[in-house]
Amino acid sequence: MAASNSSSALASTFYLTGIPGYEQYHHWISIPFCFLYLVGITGNCLILHIVRTDPRLHEPMYYFLAMLSLTDMAMSLTPMISLFRVLWSISREIPFSVCVVQMFLIHTFSFTESSVLLAMALDRYVAICHPLRYATILTPKLIARIGMAALLRSAVLIIPLLARLAYFSFCHSHVLSHSYCLHQDMIHLACADIRFNVIYGLVLITMLWGMDALGILVSYIFILHSVLRIASQEGRLKALNTCASHICAVLILYVPMIGLSIVHRFAKHSSPLIHIFMAHVYLLVPPVLNPIIYSVKTKQIRQGILYLISVQKIGSTVM
Repeated sequence: MAASNSSSALASTFYLTGIPGYEQYHHWISIPFCFLYLVGITGNCLILHIVRTDPRLHEPMYYFLAMLSLTDMAMSLTPMISLFRVLWSISREIPFSVCVVQMFLIHTFSFTESSVLLAMALDRYVAICHPLRYATILTPKLIARIGMAALLRSAVLIIPLLARLAYFSFCHSHVLSHSYCLHQDMIHLACADIRFNVIYGLVLITMLWGMDALGILVSYIFILHSVLRIASQEGRLKALNTCASHICAVLILYVPMIGLSIVHRFAKHSSPLIHIFMAHVYLLVPPVLNPIIYSVKTKQIRQGILYLISVQKIGSTVM
């Protein structure tokens, strides 16, 4: 009974890890992290503001881009808060309940972002293969339903995985290998049968990320088939150029995500710095790079940003 109580008490608190071996430099290391996070937040908020205020951007492609920006910010918010708490020496402790909520948000919005990228691939397919029916197929009501379905699908399917953690005992180390909570990190600390979580997790990844990736691939096969039928080379390049930003966004999400999964499953005994590096790349790269890529590659977004800057300059000159 005493052992059980002790295990239960220990399981209530976990300890986050910063950058092992560089604890004395944590305050300095926080500076680039803070800069990147501010760049990501500023870029995504800028895109949301431009899409909301510019009537020319009230089209399906930009509604999906706004969804991507919201998902990026939601996915990175809670892990960045706990990262800065560790790097600024505020606290390494995180209660089990907070850890579960953090895992829920990270994994839910990670799966949601994958679904949003699939929706954006379908948007490009309809725009290129069925341009005359574009506005009638992708109506605002359908876009809203796609967004809600993506979020609900991810949230509902992740609940059984995290609910089972409440029944585990953690009788060994309570030190997590990252500055935020990840399911694949926590289950390795459990003194229990974790086969359900491992199998369900793999099935979930295959179902969600796998099916989304397959859907994106199939969409681009149809897009490529349609583009090759365009007579002029200029027309083909123009059509493909509209997909460039989306292809970059897909790679930015999937490459770090696959890398982190591989490191956790097949490189358990590698340097902790590799795990930490991949974990932060996975969460920081998409929200930082997606706004930059869409601002550079999308003419309408670029024009919106330039217009916003010019209006602010005129306003400051008048004052």
